[in-house]
Amino acid sequence: MVISVGDKLPEAELVRLGDAGPEQVKVSELTAGRKVVIFAVPGAFTPTCHSAHVPSFMRTKEAFAEKGVDEVICVSVNDPFVMKAWGEATGAAAAGISMLADGTSAFTGAMGLAFDAPPVGLMARSKRYALLAEDGVVKVLHLEESPGTCEISGGEALLAAI
Repeated sequence: MVISVGDKLPEAELVRLGDAGPEQVKVSELTAGRKVVIFAVPGAFTPTCHSAHVPSFMRTKEAFAEKGVDEVICVSVNDPFVMKAWGEATGAAAAGISMLADGTSAFTGAMGLAFDAPPVGLMARSKRYALLAEDGVVKVLHLEESPGTCEISGGEALLAAI
């Protein structure tokens, strides 16, 4: 079942690379009592994700903060080492975007948003989306029809919807 507006985000552990190495982060702890934006991409360093999706949230990060968003989080089915390197390469980490890994696709699968693209080697990857959650409940969800498109899931489109 695909997550929708009004649903509680599923419990799962994402991973970030901290000073002491990989750190498990529970989705419920990230979202409890907070207003967060989560956007997901099919893969770090992939063309649309790298040149359009992440930059759109870098451009809008401060405007989200002005609307009361506590944190902007990028999720990808990659390992935390790749997510850290990608955050550094794009400038997203310096811009204050949290780069979290869903290496096992547990969160993505529980959201009902996994897809496979064997011709390009992408398996159990996340569909492209952006959402606003308040206290763990989805308030706005923008899901792209095609993983190669970043229109309604971009930072500007989500910002306009809230």
